[in-house]
Amino acid sequence: MFRKLWGIALLGAALSSCSINKLAVNAVSDALAGGGAGDVFTGDEDPELVGDAIPFAIKMYETLLAQNPRHEGLILTTGSLFIMYANAFVQGPAEMLDAADYQKKVNGLARARKLYLRGADILYKGLDIKYSGFIGAYQRGELDTLLAKIKQEDVPFLYWCVAGVLSAYSLDPFSSIDLGNRIRDELYPMMLRAYELDPDFNKGALDDFFVLFYASVPETMGGDKSRVNFHFERAVEKSQGMSAGPYVSYAQAAAVPAQDYNAFKEKLEQALAIDIDADPGNRLVNILAQRKARFLLDNAVDYFIELEVDSEWEEWEE
Repeated sequence: MFRKLWGIALLGAALSSCSINKLAVNAVSDALAGGGAGDVFTGDEDPELVGDAIPFAIKMYETLLAQNPRHEGLILTTGSLFIMYANAFVQGPAEMLDAADYQKKVNGLARARKLYLRGADILYKGLDIKYSGFIGAYQRGELDTLLAKIKQEDVPFLYWCVAGVLSAYSLDPFSSIDLGNRIRDELYPMMLRAYELDPDFNKGALDDFFVLFYASVPETMGGDKSRVNFHFERAVEKSQGMSAGPYVSYAQAAAVPAQDYNAFKEKLEQALAIDIDADPGNRLVNILAQRKARFLLDNAVDYFIELEVDSEWEEWEE
């Protein structure tokens, strides 16, 4: 009898300890995934400091997520951090490498692609937890039904999910024979639903996305160049002109394909004129966007045939 009582006491202690641990993990998860947590990164003025810190943060979030796999805040924070890090600190620097660093560039872009997909996978699982059957819904013809159930609070999940998948595919567009169908039948409807629910999300982030999407994607997959200017203007308006991102997006996605160097130069100069302290919460984002703007201006000859011809003519005259 004593042994049974002792066994029950030990079991009770273990359960109590487990319960306390669960509460502690939940408390830490809530604190770390809170609404203001992102500003610690996005409001910083030192990109290198943030770039060095994010990998540790990601692994910490992953550890907590493994113990608390249904915590919505942790799912969103972990997944979006993978995607932000891949874009800002892996793909971005790789794209700006010199031609002499070709293999390093290839390796960097391949790594970015894997990180994008890891983040998107976490977010898809989060959506599947909230809306059972979300993963693969478009293939079963059930996506519209599930998207109708999506709430405004889920818009960040939709945004980061689509951003992660499309960014990964953009780095290797021939990796999937189903890419066109997936963009048209899954990713585009997800972002349209996000815009329907919260068109002002993150100060025009969705409009900035649509500038890139409508300008870059073929019409058969949802692209529509006639809508680019509308979303560019909305992105600038919603960010109150304090975000460099929309200007860089327009320069890359709209001005380069149109071979409109004047628009390219004008938009990038407007990006560089943004006061990075005007919007402290997005200081880091603007610093990185301005770095990209400077790179594009300095390397404009690589994007415009007219400039290449002028450059060759000047070299010949010399």
